[in-house]
Amino acid sequence: MEISTSTPHPLLFPYYHYSIPHNYVHWVQTSDSHLFSADLPGVRKEEIKVEVEDSRYLIIRTEAVNGVTSPAKSFSRKFRLPVLVDVDGISAGFENGVLEITVPRSSFRRRSVVHSPDQHQLLARAA
Repeated sequence: MEISTSTPHPLLFPYYHYSIPHNYVHWVQTSDSHLFSADLPGVRKEEIKVEVEDSRYLIIRTEAVNGVTSPAKSFSRKFRLPVLVDVDGISAGFENGVLEITVPRSSFRRRSVVHSPDQHQLLARAA
């Protein structure tokens, strides 16, 4: 049996051929920020919400506009933020179906804020 070296053989690398899940969010650290990006094809920027919960969690989700949404467009992810970030400096942009969120690093620990469990701070609609 001959195995091609250009494409991994599925028996040797069984996970290579799986596709990336539809709710995958890519996260990268740089020296001055944390960058999150997600492909959201078919979603309008008016349907995207980026929120911070209790100054600890970043929430990315889609929301129905005018009561109309498609189950295929439903998206929700929650990330615990690192301690040394500037919550007030978080920015988001949405272009060509790709959502990009920048969470700047800070040299100061964020303050601990106590809120009710369902109180969220709306950061911004995707620009």
